[in-house]
Amino acid sequence: MKCPYCGETDNKVIDSRLSKDASVIRRRRECIDCSRRFTTYEHIEEVPIMIIKKDGRREVFNREKVRSGVKKACEKRDISMNVIEEFIDDLERDLREIGEKELPASVVGEKIMAKLHELDGVAYVRFASVYREFKDVNDFVSELKSLLSNHDKPKDRGQKSENR
Repeated sequence: MKCPYCGETDNKVIDSRLSKDASVIRRRRECIDCSRRFTTYEHIEEVPIMIIKKDGRREVFNREKVRSGVKKACEKRDISMNVIEEFIDDLERDLREIGEKELPASVVGEKIMAKLHELDGVAYVRFASVYREFKDVNDFVSELKSLLSNHDKPKDRGQKSENR
């Protein structure tokens, strides 16, 4: 690390501290040559996720765009902004775990839909109506039937029933 005062690269770390969210390390340094102190910050450099749109255009994953869509879907539902922020954090983490630099928009949309399905049925249908471009009431009814049939199925908890 180059001293901002004299330009010398020889220095020592005096103190290191994590930021509140543990995403950044703050380091106090002292230049060996001029003895002046300065602060540096170390953080992970994340490669942006590129989204491939239907028409082939590419754009950087935009948290604000996702937040806006999810907020609209969750409007007038009992879902806090903290839950929505956690939702977006989880989504971005899931997308990064895929390990690809570029992802089709359809992958992002389907992940959002799956997460909304778990979070809130009404928000899910609202988002689906825009994302899947429902043309009429029949599209809504079809999606609701699918939602209800999945909701009514008993969940397999790994237990085998004995029939005698």
